[in-house]
Amino acid sequence: MDKQSVNDTVSHTLLRLSPPPTDGKTAFCVFLKSEFCEENIEFWTACEDFKKLTSRRALVSKANSIYKEFIQSEAPKEINLDFQTKNAIVQSLKDPTSTSFQAAQKRVYNLMENNSYPRFISSDLYSELCAVARGESKLIKP
Repeated sequence: MDKQSVNDTVSHTLLRLSPPPTDGKTAFCVFLKSEFCEENIEFWTACEDFKKLTSRRALVSKANSIYKEFIQSEAPKEINLDFQTKNAIVQSLKDPTSTSFQAAQKRVYNLMENNSYPRFISSDLYSELCAVARGESKLIKP
């Protein structure tokens, strides 16, 4: 596999950011943790899980859980959102739907895609991941 194919494969995998975890997603999560912004991928993943819920009770419970963990002021994993987006989420908590976090999730995804991901692509971790995919790693053998 040539370098461009490896880069395309890893890039596609990471940008999809979908379960089950892949080596690429795991590496991206490790990188985000090293940059103290793992809450972004955790929020994104929580939103993906939220969108799959079908029961009203589960939607309400998970919406409140996501709000308390990521959205409210001083939340343990508070993500950086503007007032309008936060306010829209607060309003939607009264009657949550599968799209209640859509705008916030899009903002966080764009932040990762435009800021975190380019830094990841330039990192030693990414270089090693590509080397492993090519079977050229001096540190890790597949």
